[in-house]
Amino acid sequence: MGARAVGVRTAARTAAIGLALALTAGAAGAAPASAAGPGRLDGVWRMDGYGTLVTVANGRFTTYDTTRVSCLPGAVTAQQVGRPGAGGATRYGEGPVASMTFTPEGREHAVLALDDAAGVRHLERLSALPERCRKPAAEGPLAVFDRFWATFAENYPFFAAKGIDWQAARDRYRPLVTPDTTDARLQEILTDMIRPLHDAHTALVHQGRTVYFGLRPGTRVPTADLRTRAAANVARQLVAPARTFAQGKLVVGELPHGIGYLRIDSFDGYVESDSFQDQVAELDRALDALLPRDATRGADPLRGLVIDVRLNGGGSDALGLRIASRLTDRAYTAYRKVARNDPDDPARFTRPQPIVVHPAAAPRWTGPVALLTSGSSVSAAETFTQALMGRDPGVTRIGENTQGVFSDVMFRPLAKDWAVILPNEKYLDEHGRTFDGSGIPPRLRTPVFTEDDLTHGRDSALTLARQVLSTS
Repeated sequence: MGARAVGVRTAARTAAIGLALALTAGAAGAAPASAAGPGRLDGVWRMDGYGTLVTVANGRFTTYDTTRVSCLPGAVTAQQVGRPGAGGATRYGEGPVASMTFTPEGREHAVLALDDAAGVRHLERLSALPERCRKPAAEGPLAVFDRFWATFAENYPFFAAKGIDWQAARDRYRPLVTPDTTDARLQEILTDMIRPLHDAHTALVHQGRTVYFGLRPGTRVPTADLRTRAAANVARQLVAPARTFAQGKLVVGELPHGIGYLRIDSFDGYVESDSFQDQVAELDRALDALLPRDATRGADPLRGLVIDVRLNGGGSDALGLRIASRLTDRAYTAYRKVARNDPDDPARFTRPQPIVVHPAAAPRWTGPVALLTSGSSVSAAETFTQALMGRDPGVTRIGENTQGVFSDVMFRPLAKDWAVILPNEKYLDEHGRTFDGSGIPPRLRTPVFTEDDLTHGRDSALTLARQVLSTS
């Protein structure tokens, strides 16, 4: 299951880019409502794509991660929250906090909807858990290597696009691993194998610590100092002190000539609780401050809106879609999602699933929008950028290419002390293309947060956005 898609806090965050990678702990809490007897969802289920099996029994939801060579207990376990709703839809999560809905479709099929993800996962019923899932897993460096290689071989979508021969990588590196290979040496080998991918949605975790994460060459990692200096230069252009929300991750301000400003530093971590609905409420509070009713229909309405995701490390696609819903009066397709679903054929994917932006019931802005992006616009910041590409009128993208990673990330335990993180999805535009690797290009290209600008109190990209919106 994608780590952006479980609605719990992250246990393994990949460095300053801040990718939301979740390792879900087992849920403890009150006895589930279904504990008195079997429910319609009880049994074993195979997810279409994702290499995931799900078991449901006595109100407990448990995952298994599978490859052709392995079946291990997955990272996600959850308890039923409340009683089933219409059609048998059942909520699961940690204690009283639900994060997903599992709904039967007849006896043989079901749909899993994750609160903080875009789209759903489709599952089919199996007669029983495969035998290999009930046996103790092999231990040792060779077993870790084989699971690592197979996990990428069966799920990673971009080997061909990046010119990587994964079979050749196995032939080169597996002879270097023996039963006596140390953890330090194994870490070097596994890192060397995935480093050429330059993929910010790949990471290696050892003993709960992220020991490697990928990045596109030339990426500027947003340090605390960069964030502070950048925010100060933005503040110089605001006509009044900005308002902060979401523990500082959302900033609402006003630029000269009636132009609104929204900075989004993350699509996650808006509140202390693990409740996704609490995050939604905090986002809505910021958007209501940005777009009060008189801002769109009053005597002195906005002339334009700047949205700034230049230092955004990602999070929940659903939160990005919620913002997009405040920027349109008509429904439109944001993108289509597919996931690899054939271990032997890297060209086979699930059926494309349209992800639609629906106009919100709250106040909306349908006028000119400028979006500021950079190579540090990562993951959900990029799916948000892609979601705005179908907006009418069009959004003017200003700055630099985004990082080039869109998929929900899979957290895959390999052994007691080892885990790996990787993507398995593509986000398609209306022509069936993806922006993975290269990132989404700006319409108006300008350097972002250069040392010269930072030193002299300038923000060239923001200044250009103001010029564009002032003449719209």
